[in-house]
Amino acid sequence: MFDIQEHLKKLPDSPGVYIMKDISGNVIYVGKAVVLKNRVRQYFQSSKNHTSKVKSMVKNISSFEYIMTDSETEALILECNLIKRYRPKYNVLLRDDKTYPYIKVTVNENYPRVYKVRKIKKDGAKYFGPYTNITAVNDTLETIREIYPIRQCRIDIDRAIKNKMRPCLNYHIKKCMGPCTGNVSKEEYKLMIDDVIMCLSGKEDKLMELLSEKMKECAENFRFEEAAVYRDRIKSLEGIVEKQKIDNTSLDINQDVIAMARANNEACVQIFFVRNGKIVGREHFILEGVMDSDRKSILGSFTKQFYMEQEYIPKEIIIEEEIEDQQILEDILAKRKGQKVTIRIPKKGEKKSLVEMVRKNAVEYLEKFSDMNKRKYEKSIGALEELKNLLELDEIPSRIESFDISNIQGVDSIGSMVVYTDGKKDRKEYRRFKVETVIGPNDYDSMAEIVERRLGHGNYPDLILLDGGKGQVNAVKKVFRKLGVDIPLWGMYKDDRHRTKGLVNETNEIELNRTSNLYRFVSGIQEEVHNYAITYHRSLRNKKLTKSELDNIPGIGEKRKKALLSKFKGIDGIKEASMEELADTEGMNKKSAENVYNFFRKK
Repeated sequence: MFDIQEHLKKLPDSPGVYIMKDISGNVIYVGKAVVLKNRVRQYFQSSKNHTSKVKSMVKNISSFEYIMTDSETEALILECNLIKRYRPKYNVLLRDDKTYPYIKVTVNENYPRVYKVRKIKKDGAKYFGPYTNITAVNDTLETIREIYPIRQCRIDIDRAIKNKMRPCLNYHIKKCMGPCTGNVSKEEYKLMIDDVIMCLSGKEDKLMELLSEKMKECAENFRFEEAAVYRDRIKSLEGIVEKQKIDNTSLDINQDVIAMARANNEACVQIFFVRNGKIVGREHFILEGVMDSDRKSILGSFTKQFYMEQEYIPKEIIIEEEIEDQQILEDILAKRKGQKVTIRIPKKGEKKSLVEMVRKNAVEYLEKFSDMNKRKYEKSIGALEELKNLLELDEIPSRIESFDISNIQGVDSIGSMVVYTDGKKDRKEYRRFKVETVIGPNDYDSMAEIVERRLGHGNYPDLILLDGGKGQVNAVKKVFRKLGVDIPLWGMYKDDRHRTKGLVNETNEIELNRTSNLYRFVSGIQEEVHNYAITYHRSLRNKKLTKSELDNIPGIGEKRKKALLSKFKGIDGIKEASMEELADTEGMNKKSAENVYNFFRKK
C-alpha cells in the first residue's frame, strides 16, 4: 500500500513535475514545481488555506509520482505534455484541440507555388496566417489564382524543361504561365510572386485594382457574366477587408490578443489573430474545471496549453493581465520561434482598447454558451432531480437501465437494455438478449428472464424502468424477491394513442405532465429502448429472409442469390422462372441455372 507520508519524506529538492492519482490509478492532477519537496508537501499540510477544489482533490489522492527535470523550463514543457495526455480531472483543461490553415508561398523554389497547409516547416518558405475561416482561405487562393497564372503542379521544373515535357491543361487555358516550357524567366515569374506576397501581407489595394480593371475590360467587351463574377469578388474582398480593419493603425506587427470571461466552473477565452494591423481571424475556447481558480492561473493554463500546440507563434502576445510562468513561457516560445517573443499586459492606450474589445466578445460568447448549457442541464440532470423527487428516491439516479421485449407473433422474442448515465445515453453499455426459456408471446415472463440474466452480472443500476405496465413490474418484482435485490423499479405505460403517459409500480400510478422536462426525458428513454429492440429484431428477421432456400442450392453464392432475388422479386418468382430466364440472370451460367431449376422442381 502506498504510504503518502513516507513518500513525502523522499521528495527531492529539484524542479520537476508531480502526478496525483486516485485509488484506481487514474491521474487526477498534474502540476510543476520549482522545488518538488516544498510544493507537493503543501497539499498534505493544514487545509484551512486550501480552496474547495484543492480540498476535494486531496481527499481523492491515493498515491503520487514525480519526474525530476533539469530546469523549471523543462518542467513546464513536461507539465503541458502530461496534461494533454491524461486530461486530469482537477486541472484547468482546454477543451478545443484545433489546428488552423495557413497559406504557403514556396519562395524556396525557383518557380514558387501558393497553396494551403496545416503545418509550418522550417523550409525557407513564407507562411501567412493562421486563418480561422477556411472559406476565406479558399476564396483568397481562388482569387489569387484567377489573377496570377501561378503553377499548381509539383513537378521538377528544371527536369521538365530538360526532358521537354508537354505542358498541362492549365497552361493551355491560361491558368499557368507554363514555366515548364522554358519560356518564362525566373525574374518575370518572381515579379508575379512578389505581388502575391504583397497581397497576402495585407496590401489588398493592388489586388482590388486589378480586379476592377478586369471587370471593366469584360464589361467593355460585353462579357457581362464574367464582369459580374469580378464584381462579386471585389464585393467579397471589400467585406473581408472591412472585417479585418482595426482603428488602431499603429498595430503593425503580428500579434495575438487574448482576453477572458468566466462564470462558475466555466471560462471562455477569446483570441484575435492580428497580422499586419488586420484581424485575420478570431477563435473562442471553453476551459473546464476553473472553479476556485483565479484569473491569473486560468489565463496561464490556457496560454501554456494553446501555444505548446501551435505551429505559428507571433512576435507579440497581448493579454489582459499577468499570467503564471510568464517569463519561462516567453523563453520557450522565443526558442521555438527563433526570435524574441514578448507577452504584454497593456495598461492604457490602443492595445488596452483592443484587449477590452476581445474581452467583450468573450463575455458575449460565454453568456450564449451558458444558456445552451442551462438547457442541456434542464434536459438531463434537471430531469433526474425531478425524477428523484417524484419517485421519492434517496439519491439522484446516476445509472438508469431500461428494458423492453420485442417479438413478431410470438416468434424470436428479443430483449433489449439501454443505459443512461448522468442523464445521457451511454451506448457502449447497451445490451441485447435472445429470450431462451420462454416459448410463445409472453412479455411478462420474457421480461423477467432478461432482467434476471442482467442482474446476474452484478453492478446494479440506481433505477430500472420497464417498457410496460403493472404486469411487467410484477413479473420482475418476483425476480427481485428471488435474488434478494432491492432496486427502485417502475414501468413506463402508454395511453390509447400509444404515447408515453406515466410511470407505474406495484402500488402507485403517476401521470406525467406532458409539458415538463421530466416527461420528455422519460418518453425519450421509452422510445430509445423500444427502437433498440425493434432495430435488432428487424436485423434478425432480415437475416432470416436473406438466409433463404437458395443457400441450399449448390453453386449459388451471395452474389448470385442477390441477383436472382433482385430480378425475380423474391423466391416465388424464382420458382416460376424458366431455365433460360435463370441462365440469363447476371452472374449465372447454365450449370447454376439447372441447379436452381431442378431444386425447386424436386421440392
